[in-house]
Amino acid sequence: MEQDISPTDLIGTWKLVSVEMRYSDGDVRYPWGMHANGHLVYSADGYMSAVIAAGERPLFTTGDILEGSLEEQAGAARSYVSYGGPYELHSNEVIHHVEVSLFPNWIGQAQRRYIELVDDKQLILRSAPLLASGQGIGYLIWRRYTNNRED
Repeated sequence: MEQDISPTDLIGTWKLVSVEMRYSDGDVRYPWGMHANGHLVYSADGYMSAVIAAGERPLFTTGDILEGSLEEQAGAARSYVSYGGPYELHSNEVIHHVEVSLFPNWIGQAQRRYIELVDDKQLILRSAPLLASGQGIGYLIWRRYTNNRED
C-alpha cells in the first residue's frame, strides 16, 4: 500500500543505518561497506543535504586536504558522496534537485527516491534502478535523530 508522506514526516536529521544495492538475482551488496556513516537533512524551507561515507577511511599524511597526494584525494572521493539542493515531495516520492555535489555529473539532475516510513523514527529511501541493465535498486535506511541525539 502506498503511503502518503507529509513534509513533517521528513523534516529533521536522519542518521544512516545502511546502504544496500539489491539485485534481481537476490544478491545484496554494500557499496559503502557494512559500516557506512552518513546524515540526511530535510529542512522546513524545502532544502535537503545528504552525506554518505565508507566506515573506515584512511587519513591523509598531511593535515591539509589540498596538499594530500593524488592517491589520497582519489581514495577520499571514492569512499564518500554528498549532494544537496531543494526537494519536492509527492505522496510517497521525494525528488532531490541537485545544486551541489561531490559528483559533478549530478548537478542539475533530479535524484528520485521512493519513501517508506516504517515508523516516525525509521525511513527507507529506494532508488529507481541504477544500472544500465535496470537490475540494481538502492535501499538507503535512515534513523531519525531527535534533539541532537539518536533515539
